[in-house]
Amino acid sequence: MASALTMPALSPAATTALAGKTPDAATSRAAKAKAAGEDFEAVFLNSMFQQMFSGVGQGPFSGGNGANIWRSFLTDEYSKSFVKAGGIGIAPQVTRELLAQQEAR
Repeated sequence: MASALTMPALSPAATTALAGKTPDAATSRAAKAKAAGEDFEAVFLNSMFQQMFSGVGQGPFSGGNGANIWRSFLTDEYSKSFVKAGGIGIAPQVTRELLAQQEAR
């Protein structure tokens, strides 16, 4: 069963800016929207990783507050590296939605 996602329609200027072909304000907005989309995906993945690691035993660590703090840093870095490697597809959708919302105004 195929799901149909409705992609927001973007103006030619926004589409060109998203592709990075014009050095103007539209490119700046596209870069900020892309960064926001990637940040959103990293926060989402971090939340998923925290839940995933909550059921994992202590392993080589002694437990306690230090291990919990270290684990939060670990999940944060995992999420950032996942996004840098291409993520799971949330960032491009968020970026397109942000640009579409900006154009609607």
